[in-house]
Amino acid sequence: QLPSGSLQLTLYQYKTCPFCSKVRAFLDYHGLPYEIVEVNPIMRREIKFSSYRKVPILLANAGSPLQLNDSSVIISAIKTYLISRRNSLEEIVSFYPPVKTVTEKGKEVTEYENKYWLMLDEKETKRVYPVKEVRVEEMKWRKWADDWLVHLISPNVYRTPKEALASFDYIVREGKFGTLEGLFAKYVGAVAMFFVSKRLKKRHNLRDDVREDLYEAVNEWVKAVGKKRLFMGGNQPNQLYLAVYGVLRVMEGLEAFDDMMAHTKIQPWYQRMEEVIEKSGV
Repeated sequence: QLPSGSLQLTLYQYKTCPFCSKVRAFLDYHGLPYEIVEVNPIMRREIKFSSYRKVPILLANAGSPLQLNDSSVIISAIKTYLISRRNSLEEIVSFYPPVKTVTEKGKEVTEYENKYWLMLDEKETKRVYPVKEVRVEEMKWRKWADDWLVHLISPNVYRTPKEALASFDYIVREGKFGTLEGLFAKYVGAVAMFFVSKRLKKRHNLRDDVREDLYEAVNEWVKAVGKKRLFMGGNQPNQLYLAVYGVLRVMEGLEAFDDMMAHTKIQPWYQRMEEVIEKSGV
């Protein structure tokens, strides 16, 4: 438990962004109060203060203001801070340095080193990961969630013109749009994302029916969890569980989510996660 007011958090997000949903699930489970600033996905005026132009961005104040970028860095850094009081949050964040690289297509991208690691000493590590394999498993599947699972969301929620329109109707309702801007975003955005989803489908070598890739990934996850344990590594969900749940949660209310529940074995696990987060005091 943190002393009241010792960690002040502001999350800059898109409500329907799976990376942002990962962070919210983590903060909610740990009972950390935070303010939300909904960013307009077109103008992005709310984050013009930042040279990092993506979301989520977490502004954290644990004695001094600090900006954390990248959902996995945010989760690893805050989790480390909750467990280890030896280091300041600023020092912990320094363990995840940004590295700029250039893709094959010449696009400059920023990656963060060590982002799936918790920066703990030997005693803390043994307490959190009593078996070495648990840590390896957690890092493997966190990377899988970022590198594979999250990329199945857009091709599935924008799979058809009808689904794209339904998705943007939800985005406009939940987002920060004026009336005219919302109408423009809903119809133009739906058309644009329908075609973007086709490019994403090709980029990630998805099948003609992208639902099949979603079903396969979700069932792969359920199989990895297994029937004999509630959660990987213990009786409570770790940051991996919260990440997978957060990614899948953004499809709630959409056809892709209903299909996933009907055609995979995810429902018992998903409902268990909902109950655990609800009981955490949120």
